[in-house]
Amino acid sequence: MSRAIAKTGAVRALGAMSGTSLDGVDAAVVLTDGARIHGFGGSSYREYTAAERSVLRAGLGKWTGPEVAAAAEVCDAAHAEVLAGFPEAEIIGFHGQTLAHAPRRQGTLQVGDGAALAERLGKPVVWDFRSDDVSMGGEGAPLAPFFHFACAKYIGATRPLCFLNLGGVGNLTYADPRFDRPEEPGALLAFDTGPANAPVNDLVQERLGIPWDADGRVARSGTVETGALELFLAEPYFARMPPKSLDRNDFAEMVTLVRELNNADAAATLTAMCAASVAQGMEHCPEPPEVVLATGGGRHNPVLMQMLRVSLDCEVKPVEDAGLDGDMLEAQAFAHLAVRVARGMPTSAPGTTGVRACVGGGVVSVPGV
Repeated sequence: MSRAIAKTGAVRALGAMSGTSLDGVDAAVVLTDGARIHGFGGSSYREYTAAERSVLRAGLGKWTGPEVAAAAEVCDAAHAEVLAGFPEAEIIGFHGQTLAHAPRRQGTLQVGDGAALAERLGKPVVWDFRSDDVSMGGEGAPLAPFFHFACAKYIGATRPLCFLNLGGVGNLTYADPRFDRPEEPGALLAFDTGPANAPVNDLVQERLGIPWDADGRVARSGTVETGALELFLAEPYFARMPPKSLDRNDFAEMVTLVRELNNADAAATLTAMCAASVAQGMEHCPEPPEVVLATGGGRHNPVLMQMLRVSLDCEVKPVEDAGLDGDMLEAQAFAHLAVRVARGMPTSAPGTTGVRACVGGGVVSVPGV
């Protein structure tokens, strides 16, 4: 691992993320020593084409087969294209594309060949971040909390706060910056709150042929069906204590609950389900946070953000209000985590994934080795 980067000091790490919303690949540079964030560099976004998105969608929920192989090809090609635009990067954190996630059963599957990417780009690549965590009894997700802790320190937070990622699945990180290190007991609590953008995306794709409900335009004129919302919140997942995680398709039956509703009411109800699941999750916080900083695509949805502000007992703001980039936070997280892995530092802990002990998951591939 020492051949990947220098053993000490801040390095320019490049991270990439392709989430379960299937919108595209984010790439961003972070100047970090693995413990602290020293600054942020450039970023880029490479949107998936409709054809690529269709290939990736066909692979969701599958563990093997031609659909998985095709999704891997799309993932590798798109990442290679965007990551080649950062010659200054010293190391790359490559998450790949999650197709299936069932840590208590089959495990977790992120397609993408980090070793091939290292050879192609001529730089060390850290990848396969989740497998070690799962093998040690963890959920393998969420993995951004150690970076969220560094962000809390970077913005000068002095009291507990929450980072709420609204991607395909919602996940919450409770971070207490009064601790020195993220692996300390009590410093972090993290878990998936429930479905976020994925069900609404699937609904509008199926009914309207559009990839997502931009600006909440479909949901805005709808009425929430409270009966469907109550049935959703009765799901056993919400009674489980965290840490806990979800697959993108774990709540596929949500669409069944709104099948008889018109487009606007169905979108409004699915959006309300996301907000309600976050409100349920907030009850697990050790103490009330000062603020919830929203990141991910869902923060651009004013209908969802208003529902969250009504549902939660603290201020809800987009993470940009704290000086961070909500479009790139996940990509930045894997840049930061790549340095931690390369330097033998933990990337998850019992409070973030339920893993038995702190673990630094990931494979370091060095070109020519």
